[in-house]
Amino acid sequence: MTKIKQFIPNAITLGNLMCGVESVFSSLALGNTKAAALWICAGIFLDFFDGLSARLLKVPSELGKQLDSLADVVTSGVAPAFLMYTIMELPASGLMPRWALMLCMMPFLLMPAFAAYRLAKFNIDTRQSHSFLGLPVPSNALVWVGFALSGLTVTSVPVAVVIAVVGIMGDILMVSELPLFSLKFNFKDMAWRSNRLQYIFLICCAAIIALLRNWIALSAIILFYIALSLFTQPKQNA
Repeated sequence: MTKIKQFIPNAITLGNLMCGVESVFSSLALGNTKAAALWICAGIFLDFFDGLSARLLKVPSELGKQLDSLADVVTSGVAPAFLMYTIMELPASGLMPRWALMLCMMPFLLMPAFAAYRLAKFNIDTRQSHSFLGLPVPSNALVWVGFALSGLTVTSVPVAVVIAVVGIMGDILMVSELPLFSLKFNFKDMAWRSNRLQYIFLICCAAIIALLRNWIALSAIILFYIALSLFTQPKQNA
């Protein structure tokens, strides 16, 4: 029975990895970027539940921890890189020289490397038990999922450059020491004072969704989370 319990979280993690593989297949073989983005969403959904199931079943393991990181490299590192490659490669190739296109693609070609480094660093960093230092890999992936599901297309050179700049920022933020506030509520004290940032974030998320009414809201929420951390965390850590 114990072995079955131990296998359940790992099976969920492997499901996360297979979602990443399906996303890559959808991008490259089918050219279906929306399906690729949805597979990434499914993988990130499973990524949340593998750790939760391990805690509920009381079977956390070092194997599961390492397996989770390997799955995240595929689903939240490799898959969004191929997703953005598919979105940018054909439209942008008719707008700019090949060398300029490769420069714009470079942040996404390097994304798996930055994701792998961030995940390895996270595994040995004891400072990140309650909050994050640097942008979590799934959060970075969700920025591109939001863009893809909103129908992002490269219609001009400036658009390609902006996408590339956001890609560079995402890569750097993953391996940075930027402190990001925890999204976890203090359930022992639900008062505004104890959970001010969390309440502000939820209210602003609802406002962003209501205003945009599009999948781009997902990207906007992640970017807002980063901006809110930039303005609040130094004061909290002082």
